[in-house]
Amino acid sequence: MTVEVLTKDGSKAGSIELPESVFGIEPSEHAMYLAVRAYLANRRQGTHKTKTRSEVSGGGKKPFKQKGTGGARRGSSRSPLMPGGGTVHGPKPHLYTLDLPTKVKRLARKSALTLRARENNLVVVEDFTISAPKTREVASMLNAVKCGGSKVLVLLPEANETFVRSARNIAGVTTFPADKISAYDVLNHGKLVIFKSAIDTIAKSFGDEGGAQ
Repeated sequence: MTVEVLTKDGSKAGSIELPESVFGIEPSEHAMYLAVRAYLANRRQGTHKTKTRSEVSGGGKKPFKQKGTGGARRGSSRSPLMPGGGTVHGPKPHLYTLDLPTKVKRLARKSALTLRARENNLVVVEDFTISAPKTREVASMLNAVKCGGSKVLVLLPEANETFVRSARNIAGVTTFPADKISAYDVLNHGKLVIFKSAIDTIAKSFGDEGGAQ
């Protein structure tokens, strides 16, 4: 697939051939579903907790006499039936972690990237640098390539703190090194803005096997 390369001012600077092994596969909906499900599950802390009757305070003394009250017999204020008593079958801390095979995660990433390319929601921009954090420069670039006001994922060839600090105050804009993204990151944003040199970074992130998976 061939796409245009734009400058930060929005003018055409040529074209580039996207690797077919990454941006030209048949998208797998099931792989993307599994990847998103695992990503969201792995973000859960699982720290929910309630106290059982053995953990709540009180219970040392019989709350009232055995007979003559006209009510049920009670031996402890810790009973789940008493106000302030323990909880029966309440949540306990546990992990929600889901593991996926590497091939499935790679397929999901490729499927998500291919999907955005097919939708024409992928923009390739000539590499440029920002000398100091300036939100105005990134906002101007996004408007020039017609991605302003959208939920945008900007993929950089490598970590760049200056660019990240310039973009972090723009609503809906997320920046990532191109080799660190997940399928969820791609699918969670309607548009992709990729630096030209980041295309090679993405291709290399799939390892020596290229696009075989």
